[in-house]
Amino acid sequence: MGCAVGAPFAVLVAEELFASGCKLLISITSAGQITATHNPPYFVLIDRALRDEGTSYHYLPPSDYSKIDERLLKLFEEAFITNPVPVDTGATWTTDAPFRETAFAIDKCRELGILAVEMEAAALYAFAQAKNKPVICLAHVTNQMASIEGDFEKGVANGSEDAMRLLVTIAQIWQDNIP
Repeated sequence: MGCAVGAPFAVLVAEELFASGCKLLISITSAGQITATHNPPYFVLIDRALRDEGTSYHYLPPSDYSKIDERLLKLFEEAFITNPVPVDTGATWTTDAPFRETAFAIDKCRELGILAVEMEAAALYAFAQAKNKPVICLAHVTNQMASIEGDFEKGVANGSEDAMRLLVTIAQIWQDNIP
């Protein structure tokens, strides 16, 4: 399901999908690079998301981060070692608007070890925890926030082949391990 951009809409879609029988929600969102671990495009399996948006606070009390369920993290963190496109595991910054990505905020996020900025994961993980639903979020780091010429390269077919490869891997692991 494409174009679920932003925390409120992503959680609305998640609520509807689980009400309709969804067993596992996989979110792959476009993200900007905060801490360079590779040249884009690559992926981040989001283990925690800095809560700098409003939606997550409707699901959980205030805290700095919302996190993936530890069982899901253990199930998937080693799954992508042989993936042709790198997949790191780490933290992202979830923000409501790209204009919040000031130089000061980006520097602060780098100090915190944040790998990328996106707009959905904190809310989706808060929803997952509050409702006890399995959600896995990946950031497709596709740009360096317009800091270089020709930025926003997503890869072959706008990254859809790489994303589908990850989805297949996740689905196979889920099917093999969850009754």
